[in-house]
Amino acid sequence: MKVPCIEHRTILPALLFTPILLAMSGWASAAFPGIVATDAGRVEGTVSADGAVRVFKGIPFAAPPVGELRWKAPQPVTPWEGIRSAYAFGPRCMQARVYDDMVFRDNGPSEDCLYLNVWSPASSPHDSLPVMVWIYGGGFAAGGSSECRQDGEVLAKRGVVVVSLNYRLGVFGFFSHPELARESPQRASGNYGLLDQVAALQWVQKNIAAFGGDPGNVTIFGESAGSISVCALVASPMAKGLFQKAIGESGALFRPTHSPPPLALAEAKDQRFADSLGAHSLAALRALPAGELLHSADKTERFGFWPIVDGYFLPDYPRAIFDRGQQSHVPLLAGWTADEGNYQDFFGAAAPTAANFAARAHELFGQDDRTFLQLYPAATDEEARRSAHDYAGDQFIVFSTWQWLELQRQTGGSPVYRYQFDQALPPAKAGDPSPGAYHSAEIEFVFEVLASKALPWRPEDQRVSELMAAYWTNFAKAGDPNGNGLPRWPIYARQTGDPVMHLSAHPAFQPDPNRARYEFLDARSH
Repeated sequence: MKVPCIEHRTILPALLFTPILLAMSGWASAAFPGIVATDAGRVEGTVSADGAVRVFKGIPFAAPPVGELRWKAPQPVTPWEGIRSAYAFGPRCMQARVYDDMVFRDNGPSEDCLYLNVWSPASSPHDSLPVMVWIYGGGFAAGGSSECRQDGEVLAKRGVVVVSLNYRLGVFGFFSHPELARESPQRASGNYGLLDQVAALQWVQKNIAAFGGDPGNVTIFGESAGSISVCALVASPMAKGLFQKAIGESGALFRPTHSPPPLALAEAKDQRFADSLGAHSLAALRALPAGELLHSADKTERFGFWPIVDGYFLPDYPRAIFDRGQQSHVPLLAGWTADEGNYQDFFGAAAPTAANFAARAHELFGQDDRTFLQLYPAATDEEARRSAHDYAGDQFIVFSTWQWLELQRQTGGSPVYRYQFDQALPPAKAGDPSPGAYHSAEIEFVFEVLASKALPWRPEDQRVSELMAAYWTNFAKAGDPNGNGLPRWPIYARQTGDPVMHLSAHPAFQPDPNRARYEFLDARSH
């Protein structure tokens, strides 16, 4: 089903503005020109329908990674003459159709995809507003900055400059090969998608002041693979100083499911993939048509290309970097949704019963199954389904995000805030059960674009959206989500019971009831 995509702006190129239009929109051409000079050339944007936000789409932040630049670190943009229109999103990066809920507004996919977008509410280039840089999710296999549910216009109206970016995905963004390492000055390969994110953050440092943003007050935020990316950027020495705060929505680069493999292991795996294509040299691989390469990768290894410990972007395993306190010491706000998992992932083909839960627990944990059953109780079939649901979510994304929160507060030298998104979404049809607060369900709430999804939204959903947008932008402004009129959100600290802010129609913080569960998993993850 195609989800409606709500457009919030009219296309009014700045060069066509009359003095009357400028006055009506609230913009003064002398204070904030419609044409902005970047380090590569001038760009012309549009203005939102209410005149509150300037919008610049499809600004290149790196050269097209095509031909000999396929599987190279992002290279500088070739400067252009004249004025480049920034009215439309750049193409999303190469990807197959992976997720039905992704609705794009670009003309991709394409290898030529390294573009970003800026939404600025500034009245002057001298406003120095906080900057929020969004990194999309999609399992490092899909996603793009043109998605309806991550449009930055409404969020920008809360006094922040919003930036979203594209980064290379799948085999184009995370392919490793011995020849690539040999041609690299750093003797590294892989992680090109993460290097794209660094290049976009470097662009922000050089250019965002011209859009009214403060390069010294940048928050990176993302969901799922975007959150894993944020964690990776916090860990990487290459990203230090490019941001001052971090927000992670469901995901981190830790065990059990997301710990990156070493370069040698990744190269061996990807060499086998290359051999299966009959491409036995780097030149042959770069000569393959992008569509053919994508089709082969999607058919055999859709989610097989991920971040690795390459010795460059990641000089060590993230856990070791955080253990040593070598990550960026920045405030962190992170959490997950209440329904990250699915009980069927635990039971497999077996019926979801208490007896089968106990049998599966013994299969997984052996003599530790009694401890497991105390932490994930299954006295009844209903309780077994919920515990299976919780364990599946913990394995998928919750536990790794918990590890990130724990390590950042132990060695990161900065405040940490933890949340759980509990607002179960309304069913699409009357009489159907709610889909729950599932993985990715919070994105529309954060961006205040509930209308981008065709659901019978309720007043309480709108209130939760307003609450989350206020918390997120407050954190971007001051490293603290709290603000006037908002329920208090305490720092995540052991001495106060590890408080978790529950984001729902009845928001409140509570001590963490599941710490023993995560400590059990942590003890088994080393």
